[in-house]
Amino acid sequence: MSDMNTLAALRARLSPAQLAKLQERLSGAAKPAAGAAPAQAIPRRASGSVAELSFAQQRQWFLWQLDPDSAAYHLSGGLRFRGRLDAEALRAGLEALIARHPSLRTVFCQEQDGSLRQLVQTPPSVELPCRTLSGSALGEEIRSLCAKPFDLASGPLLRAALFKVGEDEHQLVVVMHHIVSDGYSTQLILDELAQRYAARVQGRALQLLELPIEYSDYAAWQRNLLAGAEGERQLAWWRDLLGAHQPALNLQTARPRHAEGTYGAARHAVQLPFELAAALRRQAQNHGATFFTALLTAFQALLFRYSGQTDIRVGVPVANRHHAETAGLVGFFVNTQVLPVRLDAKQPLARLLEQTRDNALGAQAHQDLPLDWLVEAMQVERSLTGNPLFQVMFNHLRLDHGSLAQWPGLAVERIDFDEQNVQSELSLTTYESSDGRVTASFSYAPELFDAAYIEGMAEHYLLLLQALAGNPEQTLGEIELLSEAQQVRLAQWGDNHEHHDGEEPVHCLFELQAATRPQNCALLFGEASLSYGELNARANRLAHHLIQLGVRPESKVGIALERSFEMVIGLLAILKAGGAYVPLDPEYPAERLHYMVEDSGIGLLLTHSQLLPQFRHDGVAALALDQLDLDGQPEHNPAPALNGENLAYVIYTSGSTGRPKGAANRHRSLYNRLAWMQQAYRLTPADTVLQKTPFSFDVSVWEFFWPLMTGARLAIAAPGEHREPARLRELICRHQVTTLHFVPSMLQAFLAHEGVADCRSLTRIVSSGEALPAEAQNGVFKRLPQAALYNLYGPTEAAIDVTHWTCRADGGSQVPIGQPISQTKTYVLDGELNLVPAGVAGELYLGGIGLARGYLERPALTSSASLPILSTR
Repeated sequence: MSDMNTLAALRARLSPAQLAKLQERLSGAAKPAAGAAPAQAIPRRASGSVAELSFAQQRQWFLWQLDPDSAAYHLSGGLRFRGRLDAEALRAGLEALIARHPSLRTVFCQEQDGSLRQLVQTPPSVELPCRTLSGSALGEEIRSLCAKPFDLASGPLLRAALFKVGEDEHQLVVVMHHIVSDGYSTQLILDELAQRYAARVQGRALQLLELPIEYSDYAAWQRNLLAGAEGERQLAWWRDLLGAHQPALNLQTARPRHAEGTYGAARHAVQLPFELAAALRRQAQNHGATFFTALLTAFQALLFRYSGQTDIRVGVPVANRHHAETAGLVGFFVNTQVLPVRLDAKQPLARLLEQTRDNALGAQAHQDLPLDWLVEAMQVERSLTGNPLFQVMFNHLRLDHGSLAQWPGLAVERIDFDEQNVQSELSLTTYESSDGRVTASFSYAPELFDAAYIEGMAEHYLLLLQALAGNPEQTLGEIELLSEAQQVRLAQWGDNHEHHDGEEPVHCLFELQAATRPQNCALLFGEASLSYGELNARANRLAHHLIQLGVRPESKVGIALERSFEMVIGLLAILKAGGAYVPLDPEYPAERLHYMVEDSGIGLLLTHSQLLPQFRHDGVAALALDQLDLDGQPEHNPAPALNGENLAYVIYTSGSTGRPKGAANRHRSLYNRLAWMQQAYRLTPADTVLQKTPFSFDVSVWEFFWPLMTGARLAIAAPGEHREPARLRELICRHQVTTLHFVPSMLQAFLAHEGVADCRSLTRIVSSGEALPAEAQNGVFKRLPQAALYNLYGPTEAAIDVTHWTCRADGGSQVPIGQPISQTKTYVLDGELNLVPAGVAGELYLGGIGLARGYLERPALTSSASLPILSTR
């Protein structure tokens, strides 16, 4: 029995002040509201009248029509007998029980006009042959019996089987469809079956009170009640409680949700320490609440800490038997109520407990309104993936095994079988035994959640229960979910201490390559090429000219060029002169370019003569590199006085959260990022890297400088070629490209091209900029099996990337962003800066050498990077 049924009694125990507060909150729910229908007896229907379905039955019919083979709504259980069982007495008792309760011999039909009705069949003769089975054969037979579909139109909707499993041991298995029974009914059936068996073997008559109504009488009464003013009153209360907006709980899943919403079932149970259960009961009593309310409060707090959402709804089954006529009736009465709660990190557990108590009491006073009625009236969009008003469920059951001792000559145990399908993706059921023991059982969809995630959730549920029992004034955000060992492990996982010696600006590393192998090819563009020596000489001549124009360390120099030799020469020259480059993509709108020029404060711009009209700005000198005569400039390497903290480049953010901001990145950060990349992925002079990312994106930084600092070749894609898979394929094959970058969306477009398999030279594919879908990952493994695939992540506010992951064919449905690169710290935190458990959504906080110096000329906005992302451990 659900503890929700004790709430009416609880209301009577409230103090006057508590009752006044509750009445104010419930707007009259604690006493009959004006216009409320007085409690009435449920009458019998007129003879011969059509037996309609209750609203709960109607929903079951609808669900069965959608998926007639599903076992999600099968009620399965049984009894284990030890001793001398009278099988005939058991069979006769079961037959008499079915004859007494019309629901157990009811079937359902749909008329030609679409209307539904229930038909009670004549009492059947029950056969219960005893089969001898044990071990795995018995288990397989029981699973088959529980999973076998029911036909609601022809019945029967109850089936039973008896097995002899030992010399004096038997098992009775009973399976019913939910449309004719519920959990409360199951207890009625167990109690009555024990009484009938005892009477039969003891040779005495059994006198049972006549049932005042049949289930079909209740169904007709329910429809009449809700069609009038009482239905409107209850609906108005629920609408006021839930409000206009119905948020969906978005727990992070290990795999995507299914469109059809059908899942298997898995479970994880934990035992509450006896002292904890006793302390919770005392705490609930101190706040005028029930044990059920305390258990639900901790579950709501758990969902808040796992989702970060402040408006959470939980589905709670209620027996819905508050009328005397239904007390002994077998049938489907249970209703699911939607209990909302509003939470925030500063809210004490005690206030949450009181809010939950008030909502539960109000819901108890408005329990007649069926869930489907509420969904329909509130015009919530239905979905096969779950209930539209809640995504998780909670139930508290008090187990009553009293009738098990009433079987003469037998030791009897109740058997509960695990369902093979779940009704909601996650639910928590707490079981309270008569001896005070309490078990919390998490039922979940294994297609969505990993077992380790649920085990962690159960551990944290116990921690929240302890906090509620011991310190209810503690706020939700103060409660530490992670143990000290877990915190240490997460901190170690997110802190990469590795250091790279020989810190140098990247252009100096390029100069070393130019001195070592001056004849080797450095740049490829179309049919033309430049050697390392030629590239270095041309960049040096321009760098000396820039120095003469006043470029120094911390000078910001704009560069507006299409992809070409001149673009690479210009970038190297700016760095060689000691300046920092600010890329200005000529394809950007004029308004954005004008803003970036003014905001960055550049005094000098490198561009091309045909682009000069776009970049005429007061106070900014523009050099057209195609018209510049540098023959008189020296070719030796400049030697500006640079240190690792000096500015290397400024790249502007997208502006998705406001006006674009310039992220100022330094030489030390860039060196660390490229040194890590070389250590991890090992370019050699035999490699060719394709540069195709627009240079206004920070991926271009490693595309330019990683190959040039390691002696590899840099192939430059012509303007527009990065968007066309066919031209990319031709480039890759012509230059024998080994290494390139794709944003995931372009990677998928490239993989769809019919000639992609010809790109056999590819050995490294780097992906970043968007979440990498598993489909794209698997496409690389299938179409380019010789290539390794790397998934990197990093914001503009850091030197390119901060985390890395080597993709693998592990069958996963999500691709992680991995672990931090060298000298980088990553922490996934909640809104109160607590480390979040593994798999829980939070914000990624970055630290270490990779962070940018700040937003250019915006010290007030400069802070640690904080970007919403999923914890990927």
